[in-house]
Order: sequence, then C-alpha cells, then structure tokens
Amino acid sequence: MLLVAGLILWSGSHWWKRLAPASRARMGDAGKGLVAVLSLAGIVLMVLGYRWAPADQIWPQSGGMVHLNNLLMVLVFYLFAASGMKTRATAIVRHPQLWGVRLWAIAHLLVNGTLADLILFGGLLVWAQMSVALINRAAPYWDKPRITASTGKEIGALVGAVIAMGAVGWIHGLVGPWPFG
Repeated sequence: MLLVAGLILWSGSHWWKRLAPASRARMGDAGKGLVAVLSLAGIVLMVLGYRWAPADQIWPQSGGMVHLNNLLMVLVFYLFAASGMKTRATAIVRHPQLWGVRLWAIAHLLVNGTLADLILFGGLLVWAQMSVALINRAAPYWDKPRITASTGKEIGALVGAVIAMGAVGWIHGLVGPWPFG
C-alpha cells in the first residue's frame, strides 16, 4: 500500500503543472517547494513500500539479463548526463531524462520479477510514458536544439555516466542486491 501511495504522490506532484496549470501557476515559487517536498515524500513511501513488500514472484529472475540490465543502465546514466550537459544526444532525443527513467524501469523489470518490482518499476515506466504524452500534448512541436558539443564534452558525459553508475551500483550493493552479477 505504501508503494502505491508513493507512486501516486510522485506522479501527482510531477503532473500538477500539466494537469492543473492554473493551480500550479498560482502557487508561484512556493509551488516548486511543494513539488519537491511531495516528490521526496513519494520517494520515501516508494522505498519503504518496496522494502517491506512481500517477495511474491510473478516471473522467474534471469541472471543472464544482468549484463543487459547493466548496459541499459550505462545508457540511462548517459542520458541524464547528456541532458544536464546539453550534449549532441539532446538534439536527437526529445526527453532524455524521461527516456532514462523508461530504460531504467525496463532494465530492472528484466532482472526482477516480484509483484513489488512490477508495481514500482512498472508504475514508474507508466509515469514516465504518461509524462512524455502530457508534455507532447502541451507542446506537440519540437524544435530540435542545434547542439555543437565538443568531443571532449561527449566523452565527459560518457565517463561521468560510467563513474555515476559505478557509485550508484556500489551504494545499491550496500542497501540491496549487488547489481554487477
């Protein structure tokens, strides 16, 4: 139940601007703080709900998918780095961070098969997909940015992604299963 409540809180706080723009606009800068607090509360509820959920297996885990999961996770971290650094990838991919969330969710569904995994990762996959749909509905035409990032910036984004993945993977191993096989 906490897991679902966390997903609802996370989704609602992020969709507020898209679903009720006048209400969100009236809040001004205070609305940003409220979204941040609600998002953090959603994360806490998702983490606690996931950790306390029973391990009801829906499909078998596949150790052979760990390598594909990790490859997708490098791409996830790269998409987040590319978004922040405005690399050439941001001229190709309209919503790099939301693509990252979708790939993150899919990667985790490949290696985890419990009901809690389906609710958490499937729920965040649906959230990211719906977020793209809401953004695209509000702004259907995308003017691709003209990015001329240097090769060094591209390499920096990739190196940063690998380092971030290593750090997050290490922390993941401290609080949960070791992600590197």
